[in-house]
Amino acid sequence: MKLIIQIPCFNEEKVLRQTLEDLPKKIPGIKKIEYLIIDDGSTDKTIDVAKKFGVKHIVMHQNNMGLAKAFMSGIEFCLKNNADIIVNTDADNQYKGSFIHNLVQPILNGEAAIVVGTRPINNIKEFSFIKKILQKIGSWFVRKLSRTEIQDAPSGFRAFSKSAAKELIVFNEYTYTLETIIQAGYKNIKIASIPIEVNKETRPSKLVKNNFTYVKKSAVTMIRIYAVYNPFRFFIYLAFIFLFFGFAIAFRFIYYFLNDLGQGHVQSLQLATLLISVGIFNIFFAFMSDLIASNRKLLEDIRRKIYK
Repeated sequence: MKLIIQIPCFNEEKVLRQTLEDLPKKIPGIKKIEYLIIDDGSTDKTIDVAKKFGVKHIVMHQNNMGLAKAFMSGIEFCLKNNADIIVNTDADNQYKGSFIHNLVQPILNGEAAIVVGTRPINNIKEFSFIKKILQKIGSWFVRKLSRTEIQDAPSGFRAFSKSAAKELIVFNEYTYTLETIIQAGYKNIKIASIPIEVNKETRPSKLVKNNFTYVKKSAVTMIRIYAVYNPFRFFIYLAFIFLFFGFAIAFRFIYYFLNDLGQGHVQSLQLATLLISVGIFNIFFAFMSDLIASNRKLLEDIRRKIYK
């Protein structure tokens, strides 16, 4: 059983060695443990730190492509190098490396294919009250969209079995955390969560600049992924909304028209026509997107067969 622990990095020379030193050297049930650094266009000495520590696997991006791209580059590398289990952790040493043992245990026991570490959000002093609330609300939305029971959706401390990793394709460029959970839900991949502990903050988050930006990008990500994995329902819902308001306004115009009051409400008729037309177009989009989704599933099947 081979485990590769991957660490996406962007200018992490100050904390990377501390993160690497915290990683486990032996885990019962795991024959070989290897480390992978995904350097996402760093301009400091991140790679030098990794090499001095003895890290053999390094994937380099010439430019900063974002966390999601770095994550997927790592997954692709791990699959090509025959990893049976892949663990993803952050370079800032946020997650305690000793809990990797707990993280991989459900996979070793055959209880799950993806395991997410649940942070003690209420006890993290660096998180403001607003951030704690937003984390909980966001995780609740992800649970509803994905039909899973994951308590800490933004957590990047995760373990993937080889079979689960072959299923993952991240479309979003901002982050992989929400999308992979929603994918797992729609692809019926066994996903579980376990409680973990975290270290003290070593630096401010590079992903979350402020709460407003985080909420905006997370909301866009959730809507987009829902549309990708359930396009027919997404566009039918939109069609229903436009048709509902369109017909409501149309009936309002008819009421005034039948009572000889329609002359001053021509704009309502024009708006109703527009809304109904958009609703009908969305019905066509629903069927077209469903056909496109079928092609996407075929491509995913081909990708899955590449990694035997």
